[in-house]
Amino acid sequence: MSLLANRWTLTEDAAESTLLDLAARRFIELRQPGNDPMQTTLHLPAAPPDATGLRPYERRVLDRVRGLAVNGVVPLTALTFRDESSAKSWNKRLHAEVVADARTAGLSRPRFGSTVRSVLGGAAVLAAIAVGLAAFHYGVWSDNEDNPGVAAGIVTFFVLGGVVAVTRGERDTPLGRQVAGRWLGVRDWLRGHEEFAELPPASVTVWDRYLGYGAATGTTHLASAILDLGMGDRKLVWSSFGGTWHRVRVRYPRFWPRYGRTAPQLVRRALFAVAAGVLLLRFTVDALDLVAVTGDPVTDVAYPVAVVLLGYGLYALARSLIDLATVRTITGEVLWQQVWQSTARTEDSPSRPWLHHLAVDDGTDDRTTAWALPSEWAGNCQDGDTVTIRVRPWSRRVVQLTVVGHGRTRALTEPVTTQDTAEPSAAPVGPGPNDVFTVDEIGQALGFAVLAGPPVPAIGPVGTAQYVSADRGKAVLMVQTAGGAPGRWAWRANSRGQALPGVGEGAYAAGDRAALRLGETTVVVTLLGDGRGRHAYLPWLLNQAAARATTRHAPG
Repeated sequence: MSLLANRWTLTEDAAESTLLDLAARRFIELRQPGNDPMQTTLHLPAAPPDATGLRPYERRVLDRVRGLAVNGVVPLTALTFRDESSAKSWNKRLHAEVVADARTAGLSRPRFGSTVRSVLGGAAVLAAIAVGLAAFHYGVWSDNEDNPGVAAGIVTFFVLGGVVAVTRGERDTPLGRQVAGRWLGVRDWLRGHEEFAELPPASVTVWDRYLGYGAATGTTHLASAILDLGMGDRKLVWSSFGGTWHRVRVRYPRFWPRYGRTAPQLVRRALFAVAAGVLLLRFTVDALDLVAVTGDPVTDVAYPVAVVLLGYGLYALARSLIDLATVRTITGEVLWQQVWQSTARTEDSPSRPWLHHLAVDDGTDDRTTAWALPSEWAGNCQDGDTVTIRVRPWSRRVVQLTVVGHGRTRALTEPVTTQDTAEPSAAPVGPGPNDVFTVDEIGQALGFAVLAGPPVPAIGPVGTAQYVSADRGKAVLMVQTAGGAPGRWAWRANSRGQALPGVGEGAYAAGDRAALRLGETTVVVTLLGDGRGRHAYLPWLLNQAAARATTRHAPG
């Protein structure tokens, strides 16, 4: 869909829209626990649908979520990559799979067919011959013994032939134009609802596949801004060390003269500073009484410089010796590694890295400073691996690295709640999420005592309430309400499964989810945690809400 709706050009939203579509189809769940959409987390359901029918690019996105999940949970913003080459490779393969699927369905074809490529190749040959003859003619009349004609022709052919070979892209087909026209109509319809652009990713629970459609067509601004399967932020990195997800701020020193240096280098530098300070003092201090010569501007400046050099040299020498004696051992998760220092490039040898930044989370703080890793060890570990490193604290140089556990990313390596911005007509109408059921009714339906959970901020025009188990305090049931146009969309997305005649103005139950229509309001009930599988009394629960709504609006 992203390919067709964007003039046969894949955008960066292709992966994000696929992720939202997988959430709408219940392969994953998106939950926003707080006021900020950036806090959204992905959860793997206990009984997901059968994934055998997924397309290759859908499987790729789902595999990344499953591969990164810890105890079935992964923060939404932790899906980003930490290695640029891995990010490019993953997205390149995903795009190739999308294009292959579109071609198989007859919706797309290569921009240049075999006939056009043959014509362009022939033109390249003719141009190469023309250039070669011209260069040969010039060589005959010049004094240069080496005639450049043949070489110029060969170079011209390979340059033009290379342009033909690498010119990629897709173009439409008759069937593709028809399908694209329908999706462009969906895009225009979604753009006609201003509140749709401000929906966060977690609203896919109510809006179902429409949110994925909006991401593919560029109409879900907020959700698209939050979702990202590209390169991550190396200064704010997710870590799962210790069994729970948390963010770690990483600082990367660049200007410390001691950072990453070996002990001999530090000692030599310190001794050089001491020697320079002593020599400078020798010429600026009277040899007899050790009193600085005054009256000479040069000696007035040289004396404090000599003192600074001598003091720095002695300090650096002492710290270098202490650094040698205080080697520490740290175990933690690799957050990020990246080339920092490389050798100078010359005509005889290319530039080669000799020092890497290595950020490790040892679980003691939410802030850390990257270590300096010799580049010959950089290939021994990957992001997410658990490593034990021996380090020198002052120079922050790694002197030994041992991988003690492989991270989840190895298997994946390739060979805000927003404020309600809706129009008044889109605001929830009728009962709010906290007024649909009573605590006793929910407890009776689930078979155990429950309590009202903490307040949940509204997600756009959708109101949400949660109920938790009385003994463990874990969420067991979620109620969401929406009115107006959002309510109609929610009803359209959730009116499936077993129809429940006689309940409200319409009701459906499908596994751990049920939907109820009350006037202009749609109520969606979802079982969570320990409440999963206890859906036998969901019809009774909806009937209680419908009866209460009828009593509330009866003439009195």
